[in-house]
Amino acid sequence: MEIKMALHLCAMLALILVAAEVFTNALEHLGERLRISEGVTGSLFAAVGTAMPESMVPLLALFAGTDSVEVNQEIGVGAILGAPLMLSTLSLSLMGLSVARQRGLAGKLTPERRGISRDLNFFLLAFAIAASVLFLPREPHYFVTLRAALGIALVLLYLVYVMLTLRVSAQLVRDGHGTQAHTEMLLCRVGLPDHMAVIVLQILLGLGLLIAGAEGFIHGIEAVSKAVGVSALLLSLLIIPIATELPEKVNSILWIRRRKDTLAFGNITGAMVFQGTILPAVGILLTPWDLRIEVLVGIAITLLATLWLRILFLAGYFRIWDLMVNGALYVAYLILMLGL
Repeated sequence: MEIKMALHLCAMLALILVAAEVFTNALEHLGERLRISEGVTGSLFAAVGTAMPESMVPLLALFAGTDSVEVNQEIGVGAILGAPLMLSTLSLSLMGLSVARQRGLAGKLTPERRGISRDLNFFLLAFAIAASVLFLPREPHYFVTLRAALGIALVLLYLVYVMLTLRVSAQLVRDGHGTQAHTEMLLCRVGLPDHMAVIVLQILLGLGLLIAGAEGFIHGIEAVSKAVGVSALLLSLLIIPIATELPEKVNSILWIRRRKDTLAFGNITGAMVFQGTILPAVGILLTPWDLRIEVLVGIAITLLATLWLRILFLAGYFRIWDLMVNGALYVAYLILMLGL
């Protein structure tokens, strides 16, 4: 049984790796064809596309989960908050480690400044709002109304973010930050024409494979974790994001190794904005969204890791060793949670 589980996980991981290559290759061609900036390609297209697996987990849990409403809500809240925790800590550090030999630990990572700053600013604001709702009581009724209003405000905040990101795209292209594809589109190598319809087909193919691989990986990890015995909330905070964030990790590693720093960072920070606005809004509106120690510590670590990045980026770049601090924060969270 253990060998079968291990083979299943390896197969799903291989599928995700292949899917990420198909997806990123098509996105580069789409961005180049539409003449949009790397920031839009990474922060919006790639971020939202690869956020689908982790977005599906809480929605499926809340609307079509187990027979236990409490378990469904715990899985939903854990998946919602675990995703940005993973992105802001472990994902960024793994991306840095992937080019540590290539650039050295003191090497600079230089994504386009305005886009990454905007991503981090919006995430910090949105996640702070989501965190503040945890401290609001559910009675009397006007607190319920206030909680709902803040949830809706998070959705509106994301729409503002999208508009601002799109607005600056043309100027960034003129400044030399346009998306460029340096390799032939994969489907064209098998004889299909270099056409917009083929680009869209490859994007859908890559996205479908990403979702299938992530979902398969989730079920495999869930089976392993049940053998160990962990709570539904802790499972969602620690285990599920490892699988659902794999697309972002792999995409960003592929891009950073090609020295596409803006695409690599935008893929992660853009996903953080999406997961710090839309998904917490779902949690606030559809779950009790109550304060628990696992949730509070996870939010604190996430905000601390993001604030660290924002302060560092005042200089306009990151050094690879800076991102190791984010990885250390994730390890600290693991130690705290497993010790409770």
